[in-house]
Amino acid sequence: MNKFRLYGKAPFDVVAVHGGPGAGGEMAAVARELASEHGVLEAFQTAMSLDGQVEELKTVITADGSPPVILIGFSWGAWLCFILAARYPELVKKLILVSSGAFEEHYTTSLHQTRMSRLTVSEQREVNELFKILEDPAITDKATYFKRFGALFSRADAYDPLPDNAEIDFRPDIYGKVWSEGAELRRSGKLLELGREIKCPVTSIHGDYDPHPAGGVRIPLSSIVQDFNFIELKKCGHKPWAERYARDEFFRILKAQLITTPSNLC
Repeated sequence: MNKFRLYGKAPFDVVAVHGGPGAGGEMAAVARELASEHGVLEAFQTAMSLDGQVEELKTVITADGSPPVILIGFSWGAWLCFILAARYPELVKKLILVSSGAFEEHYTTSLHQTRMSRLTVSEQREVNELFKILEDPAITDKATYFKRFGALFSRADAYDPLPDNAEIDFRPDIYGKVWSEGAELRRSGKLLELGREIKCPVTSIHGDYDPHPAGGVRIPLSSIVQDFNFIELKKCGHKPWAERYARDEFFRILKAQLITTPSNLC
């Protein structure tokens, strides 16, 4: 997979960043929806380290985007954009965090239990088996298992999902390398502290049914980011553009964020 796709017309000053890590391509639907009014760069992360992904995203923005940009980061991508905005504030004019993971570890104690409670007993057994497979170093080709794992948890994460036909490049090798570094950054408190270096407005958009706790984003960032705005979507799980009840409201809010400052929004 290439490291980016372009939608709409220049200037490409809106950058959409996928989650995972290792789920390249899942932001295509968002990029296409915004492309009628904005030039959108959909970035893919292929580096095998956290710092490598930050630098990779920086390179794509400076070489192929039109900085300063509006960064839209989804899930893991929200963290990645947060880190980049702290390190390179001159490249970012606004940061939009969609369904971000919590910024402090203690908020995540019920995350796995919530997800598992939304699955059938047989699906719970399958998840436990997939955990073992994905952690087994003797199994080298894990893409199919990683995809199935993602499909099960995507269903658990959704309130009332619409069909999502995104062609995602599932990369369990990237996930295994990069997620552990991100988790340690959060555990140490350094992830949240980076918020003090962010100069641009930050908006978080989060579904009320998302098992990733909204309080783990709203509460920590409210106390550390200078210009922060939190918006909750009702009847919405982890992927708002693929939610039956929340999709239209999500895009209304997102499009408004691309042309206004957070203080102008209700």
